[in-house]
Order: sequence, then structure tokens, then C-alpha cells
Amino acid sequence: MALKGEITLPGDKSISHRALMFTALGDGLSRIENLNPGADVNTTKNALANCGIHIEDKAGVIHVQGGGLRPFKQPEHALNCGNSGTTARLMMGLLAAHPIHVQFTGDPSLSQRPMDRVFRPLQQMGANVSARNRKLLPVMLSGRDLWALDYELPYASAQVKSAILLAGLHARGKTSVKSPAYSRDHTEQLLGAMGAKISIEGKTVLVEQLTKPLSAVDIVVPGDFSAAAFFIAGALLVPDSDLIIRKVGVNPTRTAFLNTTMEMGAQIDIVNKQEIHGEAVADLRVRYSHLKGVTIHPEEIPNQIDELPLIALLASQAEGETIVRGAEELRVKESDRIHSIVTNMSAWGVKIFERPDGFSIEGPGTLKGGKVKTFDDHRIAMSMAIAGLISKAPAVLDNPDCVDISHPGFFSELRSLLS
Repeated sequence: MALKGEITLPGDKSISHRALMFTALGDGLSRIENLNPGADVNTTKNALANCGIHIEDKAGVIHVQGGGLRPFKQPEHALNCGNSGTTARLMMGLLAAHPIHVQFTGDPSLSQRPMDRVFRPLQQMGANVSARNRKLLPVMLSGRDLWALDYELPYASAQVKSAILLAGLHARGKTSVKSPAYSRDHTEQLLGAMGAKISIEGKTVLVEQLTKPLSAVDIVVPGDFSAAAFFIAGALLVPDSDLIIRKVGVNPTRTAFLNTTMEMGAQIDIVNKQEIHGEAVADLRVRYSHLKGVTIHPEEIPNQIDELPLIALLASQAEGETIVRGAEELRVKESDRIHSIVTNMSAWGVKIFERPDGFSIEGPGTLKGGKVKTFDDHRIAMSMAIAGLISKAPAVLDNPDCVDISHPGFFSELRSLLS
């Protein structure tokens, strides 16, 4: 069976988080179409509501009543961030200058992920923050007046960069964040579109303190490229596939996966390109392709970090060796994704070798199929589900429900394309 036809995907998860948070600082009613329906974005929605932001779903369009410069009220309960690192880290920056006391909690997985990378620069700006073992959830934050910061990130991280920039919106002076490599720029694009004084100088982003609320906006969230990546991989791997993915976000800070797959020999056409609120959107046509191995260097990692499990899958069917280096950030995602993907693919017969900062794979090989240990990680689950399309035995996931974190309906949409 091949993947054929057309598909339009749920809204981009990264942009959906930011759209909800930023419109809370708006000067009136904002409307958001195609908001990602996954559990992570719903977590952000609930966290904002807990802080007094009125959010309403009207026939699938999300209405956010912006509260201006200081919209947040003292929450009645701890902000339960569930499995969402984006919620926890960006909300810390968003709330750091507001006169409220907030406890951030999360599920067992999120509670093992480092938060000090965010709150240490916030402390340098004057925020009062404490944490379990000085780096883990639960985190206590007491908002207070902040001062601007010139901060140099030790590694490229869109979440840390965004948290500092959000705190900078309410800090005296001009805040700058310098990264060693380019990372996702959704924060910069949307804040700029909503009227923030934000500028980019090379790998440094600068933001000035807000003197008036952000502008209310109507946003149509592009299709999620990270979700599209799974269907792209499936179409590349399954013989006779010819798939069109409509209105997907192709922001160049997100689509290094496209560059890597094309270097591997992928047949992908990018058509009908347009721009919405600074975000590039296009249709993708993907066809079955014969692939070859590649080397992915550390500077190429940040803009395809979420897609690296899929790179491992593609590499298992590519001619020659694929090497991924400089991806140690994968070890502190929803699971240790280096260990997770190596464990599963090794069990399926792939010649994959774990490295401290990545992996290497010798292909092509035959995938046995069978049991999958998802590690309760949505991207591992979806990657192995795609692998199951070409394996000798079907993929049997130990927790398929974890996919709902980012893409409810993934399995039904995948089945609908098989013919």
C-alpha cells in the first residue's frame, strides 16, 4: 500500500503556544484559527485561563480577550504544565515581571527535564525563582520588576531564547539574546507582527520594553511542519507513494529536515508559497525516493531537532552510512530520544550505533517490526508507526495514546492516505 492523496495538518504546535500567550498581552480580542488541538497546547490554554485570561472556542475559532500590559491575575492553583516543556519555560518568562506568585508543576517526564537553563537568566533579570534540586520542577516564581539583560546562550534553544525575550517585554531597557546557532524564530516573527519593538542582528535578537499593549490580531496557524515530517518520511519510504501536504509552515528555521532529506535524494516539490504574519506557508508534494546516507553536523541540528528520530528511520533504508553528531539536546526531550530510537531500531534489526551526542546507521536494512517501547514520547511513537509501514511485522506500540500530546487523529489520518 502507498501513501497517496492530499492532507491538511493541524496547526503548528510551536506557533499555537505562542499565539495564545502573546494575544493575552493584546489590546483587545484576537482570533486564532487552526490552533493545534493536542494536549500540550491545551495545557498552555489552561495555564493562561488559570492566570485570568478569558479564552473561548467558538465553532473551532479560538477567541482570546487580551488584557493589555499587565493582564495576569494571581492563579488559584499551581500551573500544571503536564508534559509540555514549552508551556513551562515560556510561561516562566511571560509571568516573571508580573506581581503574582506561581508554582509550576508537571508530569513525571517533565519533572526530570532541566528548567534552570530558563530561570537562571531570569534570575539575572531580577526574577525570584526557586526549584527542586535547584533545577527541576516544581518551580516557584514570584514576579517583580525586571531589568534588561544581555545574554549569550551556551547552546541554541528557541525555548530559552523565547523565555528571555518575553521577560524582556517588561524589563527596563533593551534585552538581547545571542545564540551560537540559528534556532526557531516564531517568537520574533509573531511579536514583530503584533507591534513589539524587536530586531535581529545576525544571531542576536533584541527586544525593548513594551510601552503599550501588543496589537490584537487574527491568526491562521500554518500546518505543523513537525507533524508533516512523519507523512513526508512515510511517502519517501513506501513504494509508489505520491502525497500532497497542503498549507504547511515552511519557516526556514524549522525546515532543515527538508534540506537533509533532499540531500539524501528525496523527491520533494515546494509550491504555492505565501507569507502569513511573517511565517512562510506552502504546499509540499512528496514522492517515493531512493535515498543515500549523509552526515549531519552539529550546526545543522537545532532546526531539525524534533525530526532526528525520523532521520534515523530514513537512514535505515538509505544506501551507505548516516552519521548524526552534536545532538546531545535529544537526551533531555520528552524521553532520551537518542536512547529511545536506538533501542527500538536495534530491536527491529537496524545497524544503529549509539553515540554520546547522536548515532550512526548503516543501511539499507530490513525492519523486523513488532513491539515498540514508546517511552511515552509522542515523536518516538509516531516515528515507529511510520516505520511499521515498511516493516515485515506490524508495529505494536506500548502506549499509542501518547501521540495525543501533539497530534490527535494521527493514526486515522495515516490510514486514510493508504491505498
